[in-house]
Amino acid sequence: MENSGSPAPRTQKPRDFGKSEYGCNHYRRRCRIRAPCCDQIFPCRHCHNEAASSLSNPKDRHEIVRQDVKQVVCSICDTEQEVAQLCANCGVSMGEYFCDICKFFDDDTNKGQFHCNECGICRVGGRDNFFHCQKCGSCYGVDLRDNHLCVENSMKNHCPVCYEYLFDSVKGTSIMNCGHTMHTDCFIEMHSQNQYRCPLCSKTLLNMTRFWNMLDEEIAATPMPEEYQYEVTILCNDCVKTCNVSFHILGLKCTNCSSYNTRRISGGVQY
Repeated sequence: MENSGSPAPRTQKPRDFGKSEYGCNHYRRRCRIRAPCCDQIFPCRHCHNEAASSLSNPKDRHEIVRQDVKQVVCSICDTEQEVAQLCANCGVSMGEYFCDICKFFDDDTNKGQFHCNECGICRVGGRDNFFHCQKCGSCYGVDLRDNHLCVENSMKNHCPVCYEYLFDSVKGTSIMNCGHTMHTDCFIEMHSQNQYRCPLCSKTLLNMTRFWNMLDEEIAATPMPEEYQYEVTILCNDCVKTCNVSFHILGLKCTNCSSYNTRRISGGVQY
């Protein structure tokens, strides 16, 4: 947290003066924001949220509403002023990319920033590379247009692995086959730990055909003792249907979709 100093005398500078030389770990920009919630000055909203979330009293922890920011401080001349792209005192651009709705400044335009009116926030990656899915309530890559399972407001939830809010997360996200979303890094970590089911609905996230075929071979080569040769009822997590199958310690295969992603719900010997 910091306080604004006295502004430097009015001296006009080139618009691109100091470009990419100021900012924080999150953004290159030539201004700081005054948080309306706690009246303190921070390099950006992420810096504010990190500081506010580490306060010792849980009741004091909070996040800034980006659209509520009214004042910024020029990093070149230290003039505090209303939100605008150009400094009212020295004339520099406080951000090569500027969004008056999100009160967002960034000198690194290689990110391809754009404002999505439907999302209500700025995103990165280039407007032409994304579309807004009305049912899911978020922007997705154009390769997913008509090529993903919609889940209403799926992005307006927390990542089921790390529990960070997905909608405005700065981390990349992935859409699972089931339509649920999680951080791409979390998905990769799950895969490395041999976890192949969605944490929310338990559906298979990967193409498991090869693994299911291996299980077929192992089960065929491992007959169960006579006392364990009975039928059980299973529920398939993938097709959500029930069926009766022969019990086997290595796996219970759905007769409808051939998946081994199943759970036993009744039948057989109970211990």
